[in-house]
Amino acid sequence: MSVFTYEALNDTGQEVKGEIEAPSKEEAVAKVRGLKYFPTKVVEKVDKKKAGIRKDVGGAGARKKAAGTGLGWVNKKALTTFTRQLSTLQDAGLPILRSIRILEHQQKPGMLRASLKDVCEDVEGGMTLSEAMARHPKAFDRLYTNMVAAGEAGGVLDVILQRLADFMEKSQRLKRKVIGAMIYPAVVITIAMTITMLIVIFLVPQFRTIFKDFGATLPAITLFLIAISDWMVGANGGMPGFVWILLLPVVLVLGLKLIRSGQTGRLILDTLTMKIPVLGKIISKSGVSRFTRTLGTLISAGVPILEAIKIAKDTSGNEVYAGMLARVHESIREGDSFANPLRASKTVDAIVVNMVDVGEETGELDKMLMKVADNYDDEVDTLVASLVSLLEPVLVIVLGSIVGFIVIALYMPMISLINSLTQQ
Repeated sequence: MSVFTYEALNDTGQEVKGEIEAPSKEEAVAKVRGLKYFPTKVVEKVDKKKAGIRKDVGGAGARKKAAGTGLGWVNKKALTTFTRQLSTLQDAGLPILRSIRILEHQQKPGMLRASLKDVCEDVEGGMTLSEAMARHPKAFDRLYTNMVAAGEAGGVLDVILQRLADFMEKSQRLKRKVIGAMIYPAVVITIAMTITMLIVIFLVPQFRTIFKDFGATLPAITLFLIAISDWMVGANGGMPGFVWILLLPVVLVLGLKLIRSGQTGRLILDTLTMKIPVLGKIISKSGVSRFTRTLGTLISAGVPILEAIKIAKDTSGNEVYAGMLARVHESIREGDSFANPLRASKTVDAIVVNMVDVGEETGELDKMLMKVADNYDDEVDTLVASLVSLLEPVLVIVLGSIVGFIVIALYMPMISLINSLTQQ
């Protein structure tokens, strides 16, 4: 009979720790669940001397210290594919260690493959899959590891991995749609600004020389364009203006990162962004879709509601919704329902509150949350199409105004010169 230490969550979501005797880890998990707890970690208690020997053999201690560190990133598409393939192998009945080793060899060299190699060694050393993955947060985030832990505890790892793969695919599809809508206007604006800068830097000075040679009297609009040209090329001393324009995106990115490094800055930026016409609606609705789908996926996997809300808060990507979920978490801990604090926050639409309320009454909160996410995904698709349709005429008007300004500024003096020469 072995002794196992466990960490679990009780009915109220509070963490409980203890020890239990069982002949195997599976029996220990079953006993913990029999105590009406949700096990999050069950580990066999090992003698300290033996543990120390095992840790030092082959330099394992040095490797474990470095787990989760290093440069690089994990391709989300590759991680989704790995998750779905692992689900298929588990459904086929292959041992988890063999499944991961098979998939590790299929990966391209990079962080995911290196992380999977470490995970294999940790699982072989006695860790659970979720514990091993949690040591590599750059590859497997908190949502991922908690879903895996829920699948291990419930003995339905293949089903949980399938749901996780579905969740990741839908999240990536939504993100691609929003980014795809921004590519067209970004490319058009970049090309237009580049052509305009070339005209102002190289063409306008040539016209200025012509006007000076003929001694033409220049209108205000032409003088203004020449002043812009002088600033762009640095004719009056100082750094050329086009250098400032090229540095502007870098300054903006660094400034935004600096502001978002603090919680208050993130909250202000997210609040302001959600107030932008059309684009703000896309961001807010995609944020609702993200946290409701995360919650629905976690609850359907058997993760306790309080833990699920906490994970959804940390992975929401929007400080407005993170703050709302934090208030909901505290209210539920005090015995309130989910719908009441959600309604009081006035952060989401009434339909979301009503769907959550119905889900709590019927005991199908996870299904209702997934329906909300699907509904908002459809609304985001419509808004993205509307944004693209709106941007096209706006871009035409703006670019036409710029071109018209340059043409008028350059040709008004030319017309005056032609008229004066004709009269002579």
